[in-house]
Amino acid sequence: MKNTLLLGTILLSTVTFGQKKNETTAAVEFKNKYAPAMQAKDYETAKKAILSAKEFIDLAAAHPETQSSPKTLYYKGEIYLGILTLAKDANDNDLKLMGTPEFITQDIEAFKQSYALDKKFKSDIEEAVYRARFHFDKSANEAFKAEDFLGAANLYNWQAKYSNAINALDSTAVFYSAVCSEKGKDYAAAATNYLIVAKAGYKGASSYNLASGAYRKSGDIAKAKEIISEGRKLFPNDRDLLLELVNINIDANDPAGAEAALASAIAADPNNKQLFYTIGTIYIEMKENEKAEQSLNKALAIDPNYLDAQYQLGAHLVSWAGDMKTEANSLKLGDAQYDVLLSKSTDTYKRAVGPLEAYIKAVPTDKAVLNILFQLHRSLGNTDKAMEYKKRYEEAK
Repeated sequence: MKNTLLLGTILLSTVTFGQKKNETTAAVEFKNKYAPAMQAKDYETAKKAILSAKEFIDLAAAHPETQSSPKTLYYKGEIYLGILTLAKDANDNDLKLMGTPEFITQDIEAFKQSYALDKKFKSDIEEAVYRARFHFDKSANEAFKAEDFLGAANLYNWQAKYSNAINALDSTAVFYSAVCSEKGKDYAAAATNYLIVAKAGYKGASSYNLASGAYRKSGDIAKAKEIISEGRKLFPNDRDLLLELVNINIDANDPAGAEAALASAIAADPNNKQLFYTIGTIYIEMKENEKAEQSLNKALAIDPNYLDAQYQLGAHLVSWAGDMKTEANSLKLGDAQYDVLLSKSTDTYKRAVGPLEAYIKAVPTDKAVLNILFQLHRSLGNTDKAMEYKKRYEEAK
């Protein structure tokens, strides 16, 4: 009986030793043969070494005695990453075929498990993950330049997943993956990744806006509204978020909803000059000229010295007046609307003078506005004023 127990112990020790030997041999093949060959760009030797290392590490990773060993898991990660790296550097098609999604997933999972199990390998794994991210980032950039946007999105996703292995979020990779997905018209994938970085605080309101836009383009209007609502709680005065809310309602063929969204924003904060300014600029984009003028005037009623609103109102009125004048000149000779439009254009030009002159008092050397005031007064027949602003324009630096 004692002999039987002793034999069993010897056999068990022999098996364990054998698996440990596989682990050690894999490490030696990787560190002492593959790594030096890669430095020397001896890709033939490197390939032989890395495939040998994979054979040994796969045996160790498959056996119950070593499959959960932090060392086995670490070297499995390194060896699999080595194959991916060599495949690209050597442009080796055989190795490229090995780099399937399942293969890459195994690589990431090996690093992740080892990282969680033992502090000993943490710094080595972090360095390996940095190399993996560099590898996939380079490939993603190449795919993007070749306009393979969905391929680039996938590669950026792998880059981000390697960071996940060490409990880190690669916000830049996730964001770029979203951008590429959107360019490739995979709006659902884009929305998912934009939302991840939005919740992480990456790029502030912009990521919420992009996430909502992607959900809207994918047809998920309810989710788009939910994201905008979440974003506006954090950034209540952001123009792009409010504009996206308007666009959601317009895409849903609900112009009343668009108006209601703006009205709701005002009702929630009726004394916010920036909000009225933002809504005014949105109305300008919507070609709602009267409403744009009203909103900008409300911003100025709250703060008569609000420079942005002075400038925007003046510029809007000048542009609007110019459009009416162009429309009048395009009419057929004798059309009764000619005089009507021309009169409205002149009145609108006159209304532009006030906010622009208020603005130029505060910013006396703004050449663009000085030039607009010169042309505006000349158009209205105010010769002396026109010459005054022309002189100031010429003297401004």
